[in-house]
Amino acid sequence: MSKSVLKLLASTAILFAALPAAAQTLNLGRTALPEEIAAWDVAVEPDGTGLPVGSGDVLTGEDLWVENCAMCHGDFGEGAGAYPVIAGGEGTLRDRRPVKTVGSYWPYLSTVWDYVHRSMPFGNAQILSADETYALTAYILYSNGIVEDDFVLSNENFTEVPMPNAEGFYADDRVETEFPLFTAEACMADCGPAVHITRRATDLQSTPEGAVTVFAPDRPNGVADGAGAPEGGEGAAPVQQAAAEPEPEPEPAAGPDPALVAQGEGLWRQCRSCHTVGDNARNGTGPQLNGVVGRHAGAVEGFRYSPPMQQAGEAGLIWTAEELDQFLADPRAYMRGTRMSFRGLRDAGDRAAIIAYLQAHP
Repeated sequence: MSKSVLKLLASTAILFAALPAAAQTLNLGRTALPEEIAAWDVAVEPDGTGLPVGSGDVLTGEDLWVENCAMCHGDFGEGAGAYPVIAGGEGTLRDRRPVKTVGSYWPYLSTVWDYVHRSMPFGNAQILSADETYALTAYILYSNGIVEDDFVLSNENFTEVPMPNAEGFYADDRVETEFPLFTAEACMADCGPAVHITRRATDLQSTPEGAVTVFAPDRPNGVADGAGAPEGGEGAAPVQQAAAEPEPEPEPAAGPDPALVAQGEGLWRQCRSCHTVGDNARNGTGPQLNGVVGRHAGAVEGFRYSPPMQQAGEAGLIWTAEELDQFLADPRAYMRGTRMSFRGLRDAGDRAAIIAYLQAHP
């Protein structure tokens, strides 16, 4: 933004210099003062240029998020209504509908800081101090699994934070690589080697000759007249159909209480912004939870867990219903350092319902 403002001021000065002397007496402007330019020059560039001195931690940012951002972007950055998703979307950029978030798509942390500081909260922009903007940016990083919950972001360590998709962008080279393909004179004749037919379908035996065996359930022995016989259909050998023995029906396995599962499905809305279950479940802000009951902690392939969760899994923690109940009551108290930002379910009945719902997705 600062460069564009300076270019605008420079072009304005050139314009006034080019006007006749009479036009310059119309008092149509003046040279901008240095402090006025500084007030507009608030952009932050990828190398940290323009960052003010300050700092903020994840937990402070969480409180600021709840107060200023959650109403539009959701409690966990999942997006609310038509407002954009801020967290999650890892591994979706090649999907038909990619989820572009700070964690999955944005290449520069400076873009996050600059946009929040200059344009957010929506409808009440620029109410955040530099320290508050650092804290909110730290919380956004935490929500995307980029930093831990004790992280403090400042102007000193700003450029040390790696953005997951930083290497996913490249310079626009279409002028050199694509434009010549469409601006050269088009070939209209003899544009390639001549095509000659070398073999036909019958040569490759892809077109059958003679009789073809056809299954006909309404005919004796299940074979149509003449099928499978020599030419002319004479002497067809009868085909005996072995009667298939009926497979014994498996006994239904005991599962969770259906009423409790239905209750858990209603409560699942608190979890689905980060987790998925079912046939198309995949990792998002949190890991997919198919088969979580009875599984080792930190065991979902392809998901980047927090160090405490990895250590718990390596130590042998298994998510039994009892362990899940304790975890869901207060995740951060159960496991210090977990990235799960959910505050917990205080009601034991609600926890039992969620666990039953998870058990219904083995």
